[in-house]
Amino acid sequence: MPDAAYSKPLEELLDQLGASRSGLPEEEAAVRLERYGPNQLQTTPSASPWKLLAEQFRNVLIITLLVATVLSAFLGHGLEAVAIAVIVLFAVLLGFIQEYRAEKAIEALRRMAAPASKVIRDGREQMIPALELVPGDLVAIAAGDRIPADVRLVEAVNLRTDEAALTGESLPSEKDSAVTLPEGTPVGDRRNMLFAGTSAVHGRGLAVVTATAMQTEFGLIAGMLQRVESEKTPLQKNLDKVGASLARAALVIVAVIVVLGIVRGQPFIDILIFGIALAVAVVPEALPAVVTISLALGVQRMVKRNALMRRLPAVETLGSTTVICSDKTGTLTRDEMTVRRLYIAELDISVAGSGYRPEGEMTLDGGSGELPKAARELLQAGALCNDAALDRSPEGEWKISGDPTEAALIVAARKAGLDERDLRKRFPRIDEQPFSSETKRMTTVHRSDAASFAIVKGAPEVLLPACSHALDASGQPEALDDSSRLAILEKVESMGRDALRVIGIARKDSAGIAEASDGLTFLGLAGMIDPPREEAKGAVERCIAAGIRPVMITGDHPVTARAVARELGILRQGRVVSGVEIEAMDEIALVEAAGSAEVFARVSPEHKLRIVEALQKRGEVVAMTGDGVNDAPALKRADIGISMGISGTDVSREASAMTLLDDNFSSIVAAIEEGRGIYDNIKKYLTYLLSSNIGELGLMAGATLLGIPLPLTAVQILYVNLATDGLPALALAVDPAEPGIMQRPPNDPKKGIFSRSVLALMLAGGLWSTLVNLVLFEWSRHSGRSLSEAMTMTFVSLVLIQFFKAYNFRSEKEHVFRKPFSNKWLNLAIAWELVMLAAIIYVPVLTAPFGTFAMPAEDWVIVVCGALTVVPVIEAVKWLIRSGRL
Repeated sequence: MPDAAYSKPLEELLDQLGASRSGLPEEEAAVRLERYGPNQLQTTPSASPWKLLAEQFRNVLIITLLVATVLSAFLGHGLEAVAIAVIVLFAVLLGFIQEYRAEKAIEALRRMAAPASKVIRDGREQMIPALELVPGDLVAIAAGDRIPADVRLVEAVNLRTDEAALTGESLPSEKDSAVTLPEGTPVGDRRNMLFAGTSAVHGRGLAVVTATAMQTEFGLIAGMLQRVESEKTPLQKNLDKVGASLARAALVIVAVIVVLGIVRGQPFIDILIFGIALAVAVVPEALPAVVTISLALGVQRMVKRNALMRRLPAVETLGSTTVICSDKTGTLTRDEMTVRRLYIAELDISVAGSGYRPEGEMTLDGGSGELPKAARELLQAGALCNDAALDRSPEGEWKISGDPTEAALIVAARKAGLDERDLRKRFPRIDEQPFSSETKRMTTVHRSDAASFAIVKGAPEVLLPACSHALDASGQPEALDDSSRLAILEKVESMGRDALRVIGIARKDSAGIAEASDGLTFLGLAGMIDPPREEAKGAVERCIAAGIRPVMITGDHPVTARAVARELGILRQGRVVSGVEIEAMDEIALVEAAGSAEVFARVSPEHKLRIVEALQKRGEVVAMTGDGVNDAPALKRADIGISMGISGTDVSREASAMTLLDDNFSSIVAAIEEGRGIYDNIKKYLTYLLSSNIGELGLMAGATLLGIPLPLTAVQILYVNLATDGLPALALAVDPAEPGIMQRPPNDPKKGIFSRSVLALMLAGGLWSTLVNLVLFEWSRHSGRSLSEAMTMTFVSLVLIQFFKAYNFRSEKEHVFRKPFSNKWLNLAIAWELVMLAAIIYVPVLTAPFGTFAMPAEDWVIVVCGALTVVPVIEAVKWLIRSGRL
C-alpha cells in the first residue's frame, strides 16, 4: 500500500497500485485479497473470562487477605476464614464484572465499516462485500454511501463528505480529484482523499483504493486503541500503596511477635496465633468492599445528574481533575450551522437564536426598526436556491435533511416569516446547475407569474465579478462599482475573522442558466457558524472558578476555533497551537507548549493523544471530552475520558470512562462537583477505617510487648474490622457535600489522600484509642474483674470509640457539633451496630463464640466515659488544622 497517496500524481499512483480505470481483473483481486487479507479491523486477542478473573487477584490487599484466610483455616479458626473469604469474593467479583464489560471499542469500530461496496472489476460495475476490497480496486461513490476504505479520487462531481467522526470538522468536506497535495497535509485538508467510516453527503465520484483494514485512518486509530493503556486513578495508586504498606506491616508484626515469643519461651503455635491476630488487626478487611460499594453508590447519584460512569475507580478522579480537554464540534458547539449575520446594502443585521429551531429576532446593528425589503429578498433567494429541508419530529425536535449550510439559510428565512415550502410552490424550480468545487457556486432557475428568474449562491469572491448591480435597502437595484465591490470583500474578510462562513447570493431576472454567468444583481451576504451551546459558557466559567483549566482540542480551522474559544471564555491569555506546529514539536517542546496553550486546532487523532500525554507529564489530571471516532485514543489515555451519550459514536463511548447522557457540557461541572464530594468521602472513610486499625494494632501490639494477655480475641477483631468498621464507613461514603466544594482548587494528586492533616487525625484517633483501651484493660484486670469481663469492657470501649470517631471524621476541619446528625445513614448504621453490640453481649447464643460477658450498668458508665475522651482529642487536632499549624 502506497505511503502519502494524496501527494502523488494520479497516474503515478495508479501505476504504483497496478490499477486502471477499468478496474482490477477478478484473478488479480483474489491474489491481493490473499496477500493483504480481508478489509476489516483486527483486534488483539481478547482475554478469556478466566484470565480476567485471575487479574483481580493481582492486588496486594486481596493477596494479604487470602493468606490470612488460609492461615486461619489451617489453625482451626473457621469462622474468621469464612468471613474473610466472603469479603474477598465480593470484591473480586465486582472488579471482574467491570473488567469484562470494559474493552469494546474495537468492536464498535468494526460495526462502523461499510457492509457492501460498488466496485468496478473487469470493466463491470458490481456489488461486493466491503471486506473483499483490496488496494487497487476502483470504487464508485454516490451520495449516502458509507466509504468502505481509504481511497484516492479519480473523478469527483460536486462530491462532499461528512468527516466529523474522523476529523471533528463540522461542515461537509468538499472533494477535488484534480489536486495533488504536499506531504504532511493534515487529514482534514486532504481534498483528494476519502476515508473509511466516513460518508458521502452530496455528489458522486470514482476512486481507487489505497489502504484497507488496519492501514486505513480508522485502522490506525484502532491500532492506537490497542496500544493505549488506561492510567490508574489516584485512588487506585493510593490504595496500592496502602495495601503494600499494610502487607509489609503485617509480615513485620508476625515476625516480631514470633521472635519475642520464642525468646520468652512461649509455645510456637500460641505465638503464631497471636501473630495472625495482629495481622488481622492491621489489615482493614472491609476496605475493598467499602471502596467498591461507595463508588457504586456515587455512580447512582451521578446518573441522576446525567453522567454515567463506566469505570468505577474513575469516579474519584473527577475530584482531582485540573484540565478538561474538550472537543469543539458537538460538545462545546451544537453541531448545527446557524446564520449569525446578514449584510445587505451596507447594513449589518444580527440574527438571534442558535441551531435549527426557527426562532430568533433579526435586528439592524446600531439601530432599530423593520427589516429592509432587501433583507427579505436575500432570505427568499437563499431559501429557493436550496436543496435542504427542515421538519419537526413528533417529539418536537427540529431536524434537517441535506447540507447544513443550506439548512442554515432555510432556518434564517423561517425566522423572517418565510416558509421555503410556500416559496417553492409560488416559484417552482425549472432548471438548476449544482454546486461544484470548480465553479464554487450553485444556480437555480424559477418560474414566476411575470417571467423566469435565476438565483446564484456561492463564494462571494467568485460571485462579485459576475455582478453589475446591487440592491439598495429599499430593494431597488443600483450600479455596482469597484469601490463597492471592495467594500463587500472587506466585509467578507471581517466576517471571516469572526469565524463566520460567508455565502454570497445574487439574482437575475428574465434569465436561465446560460444567462446567469454575468449581469447579476448582488443581494447580500449571509455569515454562519456552528454556534456554541448556550449553557457551555456558564459551564466554562464554573470550571475556571473551580480551578480547572478548559482547553479546546479540535480538528477545525484555527480561525474558527479561536473565535468559538474566545466567545466561550476558553481563550483568555493563552495561545492557539495548530496541528502543523505540533507535528514539528518534539516531546519536550510539546510539554512546554501544553502549559500555555488554550486551543489546539487542526489536530489529528495522534496529536490529541500526544497533547493528553504532554499534559499528564506536566502533572495535570486530564479529563478529555469528545464524541467522534477521532477522540477515542485520547479518551482512553486520559485520566478520565468523557463521551457524548446522544451524538457520540459507539467507539468514543466504549473508550471513555464517563458518558454524558444529555450531551451537555455543563453536566461535566455537575459530575466534577459530585466527584469532589465522593473524593472527600473517600478521605473520610479511609481516615476512619485506618484510624480504627491503628487503634486495634496499637492495642494488640502494646499488650504483646508488655507481656500481658491479648485484650481481644481474633473473632472480636474480625467483627470490629468487618461489621463495626464497615457499616459506618459505608455511611460516610454518602455523607452530604460540604459547602463551597466548587470554590476551592482541585485535589492535588501528588499529595494523595493522606495529607498531613489526614495523617494527623488518623494517628491522633488511633493512638488515643490505643492508650484508652490499654489503660482500661489493665485497670479492669486489676480491679477484681475476670479476664473475660476485662476483655468485654475493652471490646465495647473499642467499638464505642469507633462510633464517636465516625461522627468526628465527617469533616477534616469543621467541629463535630456542626449538624452532627445530618447524615441519616450514619445514624442508622450506628443504631444498628449498637443493637448488634448489645446482642453480642447479652444474647447467650452469641456470647460463647465472641467470648463476651454480660456487662452491668456501672461497667457501661466507665466504658462510655472513657470512649468519649476521643472527641476533645480529635477536636483539638482539628483546631490545629484550622489555625494552619498542621
